[in-house]
Amino acid sequence: MKPRFVKPSYFIWVVVPVALWLAFKAFGLPHVIWSYAWIDEGQGSDPFAHRTYTSCRFVGPYGEFDEAAANGRCGWVQFFKQEMR
Repeated sequence: MKPRFVKPSYFIWVVVPVALWLAFKAFGLPHVIWSYAWIDEGQGSDPFAHRTYTSCRFVGPYGEFDEAAANGRCGWVQFFKQEMR
């Protein structure tokens, strides 16, 4: 029996980098919430008060991005693509 030096199972690790690259091209890189603005209805900085957010600022590898809050809420992580200049 002849030994096989090249097996398809040797290349299964290639799937992970290809999947990461495809995700990067499809969604961009993650940016985390840095700050936000909300409608102050007299609650001040009470951490347990219900707030309606108006804008969210995300910081990440491509810089800062300001987004309008969706339904008065801000997510913790948002994906952005680099703008072509």
